[in-house]
Amino acid sequence: MWEYFLEYWRDGIEILLLAACIYQIYRAFRATRGAQILVGLVTILVVLTLVSAIFKFEVIQWIITRAAAVLAFAMIVIFQPELRSGLARLGSNRLFSVFGKRRHDFLERFADAVFHLSKKRIGALFAIQRDVSLKEQLETGVALDARFSPELAQAVFYPKAPLHDGGMIIADERVAGAACVFPVTEREMQDRSTGLRHRAAIGLTERTDAVAVVVSEETGGISICENGVLQRNLTETQFRERLAEIFLSRIPTTDETDDATQLDRKTSVAASGDRDLVSD
Repeated sequence: MWEYFLEYWRDGIEILLLAACIYQIYRAFRATRGAQILVGLVTILVVLTLVSAIFKFEVIQWIITRAAAVLAFAMIVIFQPELRSGLARLGSNRLFSVFGKRRHDFLERFADAVFHLSKKRIGALFAIQRDVSLKEQLETGVALDARFSPELAQAVFYPKAPLHDGGMIIADERVAGAACVFPVTEREMQDRSTGLRHRAAIGLTERTDAVAVVVSEETGGISICENGVLQRNLTETQFRERLAEIFLSRIPTTDETDDATQLDRKTSVAASGDRDLVSD
């Protein structure tokens, strides 16, 4: 038994490493736009390989062999957002604490701004860009390049301000633009009180990987939306923990897991939202 282990222990380690790599690739590609393309390419490749092997199609076998190098470069271009996402997750590792602290400082300033708006019941709509570019939405508004601050957020979304109509796009922790128009979800909402701001947040996050944050001007309620899933009426603690969970890749504790469970239950509770994207 021991001799068998000594002879094949390298094979076991190799299998574990391959399994870990495949699992990480699966985690990186699942629930992304590139996942459907990857499934399609793999399916076509497998089918062509099986057909050429069964019926001895030499031309198809030759094409598959010669196209392997070209396909590798094509994969890099097609899955560029997923590759960037993987590098971003690597950068958010605790080993890179300097960058983590910088992002933490931005999230603190952003959360402070959201709660200042909430207390004053100033309606707001934010979109935080991640891997998928929001250039298309940015072109519908006014381009900016400013350091984000609570004061700037209040100045933009003040009801009489010229840029309060629409959403603010934040990219690389800076304000990229304001008064931007976001696509509204076409999904039928069970809660009829869901306003246009919330529907725009859902629509944007259905089409991109951005994270949208909404402040209701009627109730001051705070909502956060990711992947088309809207969580409404968050407390300050819940909102800060959710931001950390999304952007800092922080592993929640047992108490935080209980809070997340309670938060999921609250998402089904109807709440009065914004009727319009802009206040009258």
